Amino acid sequence: MSATSAAPPRRRIGLLVIAAAQFMVIMDTSIIGVALPKMQADLGFSPEGLSWVFNAYVVAFGGLLLLGGRLSDLFGARRLFGIGWLVLLGGSVLAGAAGNAAWELAGRAVQGAGAALIAPAALTLLMMLFGSEPKELTKALALYGAAAPAGGTAGVFLGGVITEYLSWPWVFYLNVPIALVILAVIPAVMPAGGRRRGSVDAVGAVTVTAGLGLAVYGIVRASEAGWLAAETLLAVGAAVVLLGAFVAVQARRREPLVRLGIFRAPNLAAANVAQLLLGAAWIPMWFFLNLYLQQVLGYTAFPSGAALLPMTIVIMIGMIGLAPRLIARFGPKALTVGGLAVLAVGMGWLALIRPDGTFWVDVLPASIVAALGMSMAFIPSLGTALSAARPEEGGLASGIVNTSYQIGSALGLAAITALASVQGATALGDPNRLTDGYSAAFVGAAVIALAGAALAALALRRAPQAAGEERPAQTAA
Repeated sequence: MSATSAAPPRRRIGLLVIAAAQFMVIMDTSIIGVALPKMQADLGFSPEGLSWVFNAYVVAFGGLLLLGGRLSDLFGARRLFGIGWLVLLGGSVLAGAAGNAAWELAGRAVQGAGAALIAPAALTLLMMLFGSEPKELTKALALYGAAAPAGGTAGVFLGGVITEYLSWPWVFYLNVPIALVILAVIPAVMPAGGRRRGSVDAVGAVTVTAGLGLAVYGIVRASEAGWLAAETLLAVGAAVVLLGAFVAVQARRREPLVRLGIFRAPNLAAANVAQLLLGAAWIPMWFFLNLYLQQVLGYTAFPSGAALLPMTIVIMIGMIGLAPRLIARFGPKALTVGGLAVLAVGMGWLALIRPDGTFWVDVLPASIVAALGMSMAFIPSLGTALSAARPEEGGLASGIVNTSYQIGSALGLAAITALASVQGATALGDPNRLTDGYSAAFVGAAVIALAGAALAALALRRAPQAAGEERPAQTAA
């Protein structure tokens, strides 16, 4: 079914379901934050092991995204979207009912696997619904993109409310009714698409999933164990070997998991690098801004979450209202480069934070500038990465761009955490040292954003048509 054959109300509901998927995938990473101390007390987590309530989700999510994209192309995006929600539902029940740390981590890993099926299928469905109408596609991508910061902020608030007034298992059980509603409406609002003949490259799936999983594991562990620790070097070394083997296998197979020729599509590789560096800059900024608010300015969880609301609102308004108009006028390349540059300016401004600072002077104006840059860069780079691929490889393109952002986020957070720690970010109780560490983190994130702007300026080609002009319709396989 093509985008034009679906009735407008049906398409709108479909878009809301796709946005809800993005909202939930991101919310599941942030909603656990406030609940972690009570989970530690009830389940017996060690201080080091507690971080894996977050990391188990990220490792499974990042490691399985490419496989999820390939399965979406082979078996149909709507089918994989529904299966992903079933897996997420099962993982949520397991995580909520867990009676010990091992079962909790297993539940979080299953949740991450469900998210890895949902995310690429959701973007493929979005392209199926709106890919034939560039103006509508840009607006749809804007709503999809805005759902991510909304989910992150909502997770902070809901996690606090649920933990305080119910109990921590409900941060996971919250997914159950939402998943059931979405599963009920999928057949009515999502295009069926079609199955493609082909096979799953089992060797490729194992090597890339294990390689990406070990890479994310090594990256997130490096900030705790050290970059030169045997554990880190072994994980990263094994990841390099496995990913090298994956590339070799893909080059020889007739039906690979990832057709390497896809990266020859104009702008696809450059747009994915832009997404990778965007994640590597944005996630550390968001992480350390939270720490500055709580550990230096003395905010508790709820005021800290409220302090992020202006930034979230700016991102949503920028993505939905501003970015589509700017793309239509200046093109996706100019907006990607400009957005990353504005993001770097905002982060550089945040680096001026003071130990005795205030939210109104040290945080609000700089965070709004950073949010504006994020909203400008995210939509055009995402849209370019998706539209550069052939329509029948929409799931693969979706998996690649999701993987790029997630791996960039993990790598950026680990690297910036190491930088901040050296500069004093671990000196709890010492506002001056903490501020030095957090300031260094913002400088590092600004450098990453500037590198992204420079690479986008050099590598992205200017589109032959401005976004929003008519082009040949894309149809789903």
